[in-house]
Amino acid sequence: MILAVVFGVAAIILAAYLISLQKQLRSINNQLSIRLAENKLQPLSIELINNDLNNLTSNINRILKKEEEWEIQRTIEEKNFKEMIANISHDLRTPLTAIKGYQQLIGSEYLSEKQKEKLMIAEKHTDDLTLLINHFFEYSYALNAERNLGYEKVEISQLVAECIAGHASMFEDRGISVNFEIDSFAYAHIDKEAGMRVVQNLVKNAAQYSAGDVTVRIHISDVITLIFSNAVNSQIDAEHIFNRFYAGDKMRSKSGGLGLSIVRLLTEQMGGEAYANIDGNILSVFVSFPKYEND
Repeated sequence: MILAVVFGVAAIILAAYLISLQKQLRSINNQLSIRLAENKLQPLSIELINNDLNNLTSNINRILKKEEEWEIQRTIEEKNFKEMIANISHDLRTPLTAIKGYQQLIGSEYLSEKQKEKLMIAEKHTDDLTLLINHFFEYSYALNAERNLGYEKVEISQLVAECIAGHASMFEDRGISVNFEIDSFAYAHIDKEAGMRVVQNLVKNAAQYSAGDVTVRIHISDVITLIFSNAVNSQIDAEHIFNRFYAGDKMRSKSGGLGLSIVRLLTEQMGGEAYANIDGNILSVFVSFPKYEND
């Protein structure tokens, strides 16, 4: 009889302990869920005195602390990188302006044909450097600026048409035709200046690197999607084409691989999406914008 009572009491204590242990495990899980959902940084806590559970919680807290430290370090390194790009682009503009000024002075003097040829080569390299620096400056601006996006109703086909017309000479110089296809007129809800930069970079990318005619299409669904398609001469990795400093060929390396990186950065800031794919030798770049709500 006494033994039965002892076993009964022990069973009750064990059951209570197991219930308490389950409660603490549930509490740890809830704390982790809240931490993930609300991005809170407080450590986990438990109330039960159990060495194994205490050790588990302590190790989880150490891991979380390490992740916080890594995230802080990553943020600092990213900030330093952005500042470095901004400083480089700014510092290079002053001597570059001086170089172009001296080239113009030299060009105004009497030169032999051989000297003119050398000057033209120097000017071409200067123009390439100017393009690279401008992309650095634009990228650093997009990264660092506290952008107060001024969302407004923007008719996309008109915006694209203006950008294509503004770069018509680039297409003409390379003998490239542009086929512009529109499903229908539609209005996007975007920042017009940022949207203009996105489209301009898409147009420049097509004009500079296309190996044939370019097709520009505006597709309307639940979003507005711009599709720039053109042939390419070299192997392009569509998964990495938006990565900063990615250059699939020697021509792209002249721009530092920043043009499409800027496209994705600004598009995502406006709540859109940018991606690309390759079908044979045809590269298609897709950029989607949110539609104007009342459209």
